[in-house]
Amino acid sequence: MDDTLLAIILSLFSAVTLAAANMLVKMGSDILVTRAAVSCSAALIVLPVAFLIPAPNSATWLALGLTIPAHFIYQLCLVNALGRGDLSLVFPMMRGAAPLLTALVAFVVLDEALAPLAWMGLILATVAVIAFVLPPSGVGFREHPHVAAIAWAAATAAAIAVYNVTDARGVRIAPEPITFIIWLFLLDCIPITLTALLRRPGLPARLKAVARQGFSAGALSVASFGAAVYAFSLTEAAKVSALRETSVVIAALLGHHFLGEGLGGRRIAAAMVLAAGLILMQFGG
Repeated sequence: MDDTLLAIILSLFSAVTLAAANMLVKMGSDILVTRAAVSCSAALIVLPVAFLIPAPNSATWLALGLTIPAHFIYQLCLVNALGRGDLSLVFPMMRGAAPLLTALVAFVVLDEALAPLAWMGLILATVAVIAFVLPPSGVGFREHPHVAAIAWAAATAAAIAVYNVTDARGVRIAPEPITFIIWLFLLDCIPITLTALLRRPGLPARLKAVARQGFSAGALSVASFGAAVYAFSLTEAAKVSALRETSVVIAALLGHHFLGEGLGGRRIAAAMVLAAGLILMQFGG
């Protein structure tokens, strides 16, 4: 198979599995416990690899010490966002607003210039996010039914933007990138599991109730990440990232078909415009 075609297939597979993993978390009877089960399952899946790779050095441990709290904050925000709003609302917002925030910060704080195509993508993505934020037709902002979900989705997006930075630093300073990645998976489960233990009495029984969704979502998360990383080795990173952004549309459709969420023309249109904007931002440089 041609490398470019394989990269496209892997990138789209990564988008589908990323959206599906979040759908399974949303389907869990207890989202906090399900999220803990996802992280634990992912850690168990990658554990054998830890014995085959170089051990973390002091710089890697320091990088992990910075990124693990960022991932923990992300998970807490994600749990609250999914617990308060539809997947088809919060997932596109948190995945779409993260690169949007990163681009805006880079432009305002770092004075990074944007190419015309990237500007077009930025404007499209901004309009799409605003469309998600607007209340339903005929409802005022004061009576907005999704304020809490939107606020937590925005917080999740900010956390994603932060851990993107800490992850990028960790991968670069580790003796081998795979060392940082595997140990991130292994340690990521500890804070969220401890939180579930403190907040949910009888955690083992609760874990049993969500084991199916948790393990499946954990496997999908590892598969999504692995497919994206392998695709990066076959073609330009921008193309992989752009195709992966289609997960915002996929999540909206999954929420409608499997969770019975009222999709509405505005929400699906906003997801498609958001994906288009994010793709333009990737290719615009």
